[in-house]
Amino acid sequence: MSWRASSFDQADPFSCVLLRLGERRFALAAEQVSELAAPSRIFRFAQRTPEIDGVILRRGRVVPVCDVAEKLTGKKLTQRRFYLIALRPQREGADWVAIPVSGECELIQTDLTPASPSDSPHVSAWLSHQGEVIEVLNLFALTPGYVPESQTSQARVPEVAEC
Repeated sequence: MSWRASSFDQADPFSCVLLRLGERRFALAAEQVSELAAPSRIFRFAQRTPEIDGVILRRGRVVPVCDVAEKLTGKKLTQRRFYLIALRPQREGADWVAIPVSGECELIQTDLTPASPSDSPHVSAWLSHQGEVIEVLNLFALTPGYVPESQTSQARVPEVAEC
């Protein structure tokens, strides 16, 4: 379930979901997106994983909320319009993670340019849409948890602290 843009034929269009964090847009591979959910009550509790703001309850599951906006834009989101529920691959299966977004999301098909070794670890590829160059995000570099061997050289991932 993990992917890297360089593993795809660049001539084929690729489906991505555009999301807004503050004034900037980013993208996530459509295959990693489960759904877009209205904001709901976030439950905060004492824990030692700074990347997790709390949890929401969604479809009978406890879903960690990871606000990645500060890492990507330098500012925390002041307004959460939706939660983009993304699939984060694990050793067996996948876990859901909720990413707060501040604006509309859009499904597009576009060509990707693979990330270069000099790009930030959170960038898995680049795309161009309506004259804007947009980073395709690498969830392994932005959210805590398991990192497959194929991603270890590409992502510096925060460790999950013991509670």
